[in-house]
Amino acid sequence: MQKQIWRANVIDQVVSRETVPDSWIRLGGRGLIPHILLDEGDPSGDPLGPGNKLIFTPGLLAGHMVSSCDRISIGGKSPLTGGIKESNAGGSTGLKLARLGIHALIVEGQPEQGSWWVLRLDAEGGSFEPAGELLGLGVYEASERLLDKYGRRVGIALIGPGGEQGFLSAGIQNLDKDNEPSRISARGGLGAVMGSKGLKAIVIDDEGGTTPTLADKELFRAAQKKYTDALLEHPQIAVYSQYGTAGMASLCDGLGALPTCGFSAGHFESVEKISGDAMHDLLSERGGESNTTHACMPGCVILCSNCFADENGKAIVSPVEYETIGLIGSNLGIDNLDSIARINRELNDLGCDTIEIGAALGVAAEAGLMAFGDADKALELIGEMRSGTELGRLLGSGAARTAEKLGVSRVPAVKGQALSAYDPRAIKGTGVTYATSPQGADHTAGLTIRKKINHLKPEGQVDISRAGQISMAGYDTLGICLFGTFGFAEVPETIPELLNGRYGWNVSDDILAELGRETLTLEREFNKAAGFTNQDDRLPDWLRTEPLPPHNTVFDVPDEELDGLFNW
Repeated sequence: MQKQIWRANVIDQVVSRETVPDSWIRLGGRGLIPHILLDEGDPSGDPLGPGNKLIFTPGLLAGHMVSSCDRISIGGKSPLTGGIKESNAGGSTGLKLARLGIHALIVEGQPEQGSWWVLRLDAEGGSFEPAGELLGLGVYEASERLLDKYGRRVGIALIGPGGEQGFLSAGIQNLDKDNEPSRISARGGLGAVMGSKGLKAIVIDDEGGTTPTLADKELFRAAQKKYTDALLEHPQIAVYSQYGTAGMASLCDGLGALPTCGFSAGHFESVEKISGDAMHDLLSERGGESNTTHACMPGCVILCSNCFADENGKAIVSPVEYETIGLIGSNLGIDNLDSIARINRELNDLGCDTIEIGAALGVAAEAGLMAFGDADKALELIGEMRSGTELGRLLGSGAARTAEKLGVSRVPAVKGQALSAYDPRAIKGTGVTYATSPQGADHTAGLTIRKKINHLKPEGQVDISRAGQISMAGYDTLGICLFGTFGFAEVPETIPELLNGRYGWNVSDDILAELGRETLTLEREFNKAAGFTNQDDRLPDWLRTEPLPPHNTVFDVPDEELDGLFNW
């Protein structure tokens, strides 16, 4: 099957198909997004205006159910940061787009206000259908109605009320392999961009599509087996399979880096109540619809997800991830997993980023609008978001704007985007990533927690962040999950083998770094054109001056080192 570019014009309600330009053909996922935006977009334009493009592009390896390699990248100019944004997710969207031969879906234009649509894609092309009865619905009910209408084998990417209202914390939800709308492209406000396009949902029917052709099937399958074997043999994968990402809570707390009560400390006294061990034991005891292991993507062997059920075994949400535990749990002083899960579900249903809203609620607590530890009040404030009140809309705009409006000076954000659940004063390499990544504060852009380095010292942090950012930009271009990188790190030769086997190319052994460097260079070019300078590559001043208990360290990596990170 020949890959194509599909364009969906929301003004004319026409979907057209084009040959992939030569300069785009060897890119996918995160790496393709800055190419498209620089070639066709306006870096200085309004992210919620008609000139912004919303791009869905599978990674280069998507379409073959290689474990953890079918992720979807969604991108555009971020209304949260004002710069480039790529937010990727698991689930079935990437796989199904690849099976339709879609190299990238580019959503363009802006309809009349109040005009809302469902975009349906299948092997014959695309069509727009009115979305009227879905408006105002949370993602759980909306996705069920869509599945009832279009069949339970389709893929769906949709927004909740947060995206409809233009919340800058709004993401885009993707169905997992069990049709749960839980795999969110969360960061950067891309749900608001989708809402600005008048799209409630995109339905992907891949019946009649095909698995992409392999140029060298023997080479590809041999590399796939080598990689899968290495992945299954890696000791860290056994940990993720049993405890999921929740296991990071105890690790971060042990390093003094667990966000606690508005990033005021790095140790949470009740961490054992919200740890991976506690969740595993609780779900094992409850049974029913609880599950300590779960795969979000077809073909994944890691099973790092989970299904969280209540005391009666009835599902609340899937999954509860570490980032949510860190920002909704310890950051808000909440030590009850049931409360965290219920808040998680509410935010999922709204279609909002738990990291951004967790940080915004922490700001609200500092401003006196709630007490740390008060889960009921947190849910009440989230109810304000659903109702669209002035306060709710403020919280929905994210941590930075909430802090500015409420007069809070301790803003846990970089480039307008909230910090993830790793305090940069205790894990300084990740702090470097927060500061310098074109994506804003985002741990997935270059997490350094597992590097063998003294995380409390400034020395060497720029080097490990640089290496991590290059690798992750490459992996995101390939469509590879963060946890799949454990396998590829053991057998790096399988990356060029998979690409050569898939496409008949002759890429070098250094292809991962080549893709990463090119992607970062283009992302920074876009941000520079949007008005960013070196001063945007900084952490807030309070993180440089306010010591973080228990180690009482500050972020002290010199500015001149930050400015030199991208000097390859």
